[in-house]
Amino acid sequence: MKATNVLFLTTLLPSQKKTGGEVASQAFIEGLRQNGYQVSVVGYMRKDDGFEPESHEILVEKRHIETSNAKTDAILWLILSFFVRLPYSAAKFYSNTYIKLVKSLLASKQYDVIFIDHSQLGWLAKLVGGRSKVIFIAHNIEHEIYLSHFNGSNNFLTRYLYAREARKVKKVESKLAEKATEVWTLTQQNANYFSNLQDVNNVKVLALPLGPEKMFEQVIEKKFDIGLIGSWTWKFNQEGLQWFFKSVYPELSSQLSIHVAGKGAEWLIEKYPNVKYDGFVPSSQVFMAQAKVIALPMLGGSGIQIKTLDALASGSSIVATPTSMRGISLISPIVKVTDKPEEFARLLSSEIHDWNAEKIESASKITSDWLKTRKEKFLNDIASSVEDNPKIITEMVKSH
Repeated sequence: MKATNVLFLTTLLPSQKKTGGEVASQAFIEGLRQNGYQVSVVGYMRKDDGFEPESHEILVEKRHIETSNAKTDAILWLILSFFVRLPYSAAKFYSNTYIKLVKSLLASKQYDVIFIDHSQLGWLAKLVGGRSKVIFIAHNIEHEIYLSHFNGSNNFLTRYLYAREARKVKKVESKLAEKATEVWTLTQQNANYFSNLQDVNNVKVLALPLGPEKMFEQVIEKKFDIGLIGSWTWKFNQEGLQWFFKSVYPELSSQLSIHVAGKGAEWLIEKYPNVKYDGFVPSSQVFMAQAKVIALPMLGGSGIQIKTLDALASGSSIVATPTSMRGISLISPIVKVTDKPEEFARLLSSEIHDWNAEKIESASKITSDWLKTRKEKFLNDIASSVEDNPKIITEMVKSH
């Protein structure tokens, strides 16, 4: 049976691609639509979002999303998480409005495949059991992130909350993976984890492509030596940036120009004489293309780094940690990998010293071919998975 109607349940309508998670979700949605499936996407919008949902997007409601902006809502989410026995990260998205909307959609149309995008929506699984093929998209091994926060905290209350979150999220992830027809992950490392869970039998790695964009072909003048870009409010990005300036920066020549883009790194303003903090930039690819070399100093977390794919498409040289290259198999003369600070600095300096247009052009051809092959495989993997005969689920997650 060829699946034609797809219901994609997610946290935020991702078409604006404001975060890495939204970029990843939108890649799956676009991949499904490019394969010819009729996709209905259900999710929230942020309170300050000004865009209109697209014709295939169904808005649950507008609400605060990020804890930093939520104010009293964050307290209500925490109370709700204890009341409904969910992780805090899931309680943020839990609502009767979402539940009623899903029930209404299921009553009005037969969906061949239903996606649950992110473990934070595991509480929706019991609504779709026994109806269709259910696919859980696991962007990360979420509980490991909270376990890392727990290990890095010295405050009794925050340690308690992170320990509870890690425990609850792990339970939700495991139950959802066990009861879903398939689990899709973004890296082999994450696939190995879910495959080793009891009663989880069908786990697939879908190598996320760059998306509809191609290699950055516009000729951009190189304006600085080293560029770093990211959402620096996220803990693992923040730790990587701090590691760069604490351990790598002292090994670099003070004559090198370094630009940092992205929200959350205001502490860099006027801290170093050769470092300029650009804050939010309208185009990450233009910023990356302006650098002779891009530094990707990610040290922790799981899943694939969206900015690594953006960096590959920029045409600039790259020096990255192994974590930043997780899920990336490209072998290119302009990509160097190390997690040793001295070697990281040496490779940056070497790439800047040896930079020339011919080298970049040759390497960009390799990268372009790799990105094209990766996207073709992604689309084929989606089609082969979705069009498998659906296994009817008789029992989904009963409770949390």
